[in-house]
This record gives sequence, C-alpha cells and structure tokens, in this order.
Amino acid sequence: MSSDALSATPYEAAWLDSFAELFALCGARADETITLLTETQSRRVNIDLAVDALTGMQLPHRIVDVASKPPKSGPIIRSTGASTALTGEDAAIRKLCDSDLVIDLTVEGLMHAPQTAGILQSGARIMTISNEHPEILSRLRPDPAMKDVVRGAVAACRAASMMTITSPAGTELRVTMTDIPTVGVWGWTDRPGTLAHWPGGLVVSFPRRASCNGTIVFAPGDINLTFKRYFESEVRCVVRDDFITGISGDGTDAQLMKHYLAGFNDPLAFATSHVGWGLNPAARYEALTMYDKADLNGTELRALAGNFLYSTGANEFAGRFTEGHFDLPMMGCTISLDDRLVVRDGVPV
Repeated sequence: MSSDALSATPYEAAWLDSFAELFALCGARADETITLLTETQSRRVNIDLAVDALTGMQLPHRIVDVASKPPKSGPIIRSTGASTALTGEDAAIRKLCDSDLVIDLTVEGLMHAPQTAGILQSGARIMTISNEHPEILSRLRPDPAMKDVVRGAVAACRAASMMTITSPAGTELRVTMTDIPTVGVWGWTDRPGTLAHWPGGLVVSFPRRASCNGTIVFAPGDINLTFKRYFESEVRCVVRDDFITGISGDGTDAQLMKHYLAGFNDPLAFATSHVGWGLNPAARYEALTMYDKADLNGTELRALAGNFLYSTGANEFAGRFTEGHFDLPMMGCTISLDDRLVVRDGVPV
C-alpha cells in the first residue's frame, strides 16, 4: 500500500460534496456567525465532514462542544429529536443564540429540545444533521425539487379542517386540523428562526387541545424507529384526545411498546407528538436491514414517500416535553385532508 493511500482522508469525496451542497442551500455566508454544536458522543466523521466542508468553502466557523449527559436510570433513550445535551449549558446556549447558522450535530437532535424555541427566537436558523452514517446522508443529499413538494403539502394541511387516516389493518384515526401547527422539512433551512433536518422530505402536524382520536393498528412491516425494527406482529393502539389510552396485541411488539412507555412513569410519553407523511422518493424502505443500529438514526424512514408517520412524546407546540418518544412509520395507509386524498394505499397522490 502506498503512503498516499495511507494518508488519504478517512471518508469518501461524495460525502464531503453532500455536506458542501447542504451548506450552500442553507445560504451560509462568510459574514455570518456559523456555530457547530457538538457533544462528546457525536459521530466524529460527521463533525470532520462539516468542518472540512466549511473550510473548503472558506466559511469561518466555531465549535461549541458540550458533554453528553448521562442517561437516567430507566428506559433507554434513542432517536427522540429531543436532545438533552444543552441541559444546564447556559454559556453554550448564549453562543447559539448569538449565531446566524447553528449546525446541530448532537446525537438526538434539537427538533423537540426545550432550548430550541429560545435559540430560534434569537434569529438563528438551525440545521440539524441527523446522526446517520454519512453514506445515508450522501445518498439522501438535499434535492432542490423537494422544497415545492413539501410546501404544497404544508399548504394543504393548513387549509384543511380534518385529517383522516385509514388502513387495511383497521386504522381509523381522525385529526382536527383547525388551529394546529404544520411544519414541512425539505432538508435545509435558509431563513432566520427556522429549523430543518437532513435527510428531509416530510410534512408533520402537531395536535394540541384534544385534536387526535381513533384507533391505530400497526401491521407486520410497519416500522418502530425507536427500536429500529420492523413490526412482526399486530399492535392496536386506542387514541383519545391525543393520548394513547390502550395498547393491545399478542406478539412481542405490543409487549415492547407497553413496557417501554410505562417505564417513563410519565403520562406525556403516551401523548401524540405529531402526525404526517413522507414525501422523499429517494428514501428506501429496506434501509433498516442494511445498517447496524449504531449507524443510523432512522430519519430516512420518517421521510419514506407515502408512509403515514405517527409519533408519540414531546410536542413543543403543545408545551409537552418528555424523553419518551416513538416515531412509527406505517405502510399502506390512505390519508385524506377533508375530501382530498393526499396518500392512497401508501402512495402519495
């Protein structure tokens, strides 16, 4: 092996290109304050890629690194979007609020973190890079065409009074859409006071004030992204006024969900976080089978085109913060906004 090969960068050029494309779409400029938020357990290769991409673009930047917070005794926390990295980190929060662009490289991400609202209100924009293997990020590099697709879905949700979700397995869920926030993520952010995550390509609405009622039936082949596994048995959940009030099923999946949520000893863990659907045609359904669990966060499956995404736990728009969280993409559902079909049998209309 040549010495040149031994000294080569420890990542692929395509990965670096995708990071540079992201920062260009975010409108990053040399006269802005760009801050990378990292923690001690952040994925090192993604930090290196972000730093090298910014350096190659001649964009000055700084790193704010905080200690990863030790887990509480109780359920294992994975894939929540509600990072605890900023807990008690007042100096770090001040630096983030003094930034124009925050590149979020925390393990869990700042989407539902309690400190995020204040950072956004300061005028900073937050670009969350999901804790994925960079091959996943590069494969799902931001697509400029996704912006109009997502914005169209957001407009449809905001204009609707009712979202209805059904499935062959027996799901019948109704979500009152009047006066509930809807957010679309196309994979980057170039506007002050906004947050986006990469990979992107989905629309989600945040029920509050008893907006969500009905029955959800998870069927084999649906996905539990907290556990990073496909459902192998049916699980039936009753939802009343935004809260799961019953979980039943004969298989392992139902037992896992019941034990996990009960372990938080927190009623908010049973609340609806958000509902919506995926719009990214580049996302692959089989992705969970192709990577070790430590190598993916599962954001790709959240954006999988045509999935109905039901999520429990933190809902910042309803003032609910909890470490209990499920993201649960469902296949083959039909979604209507009032009388308009937006997804038919798992395929976007």
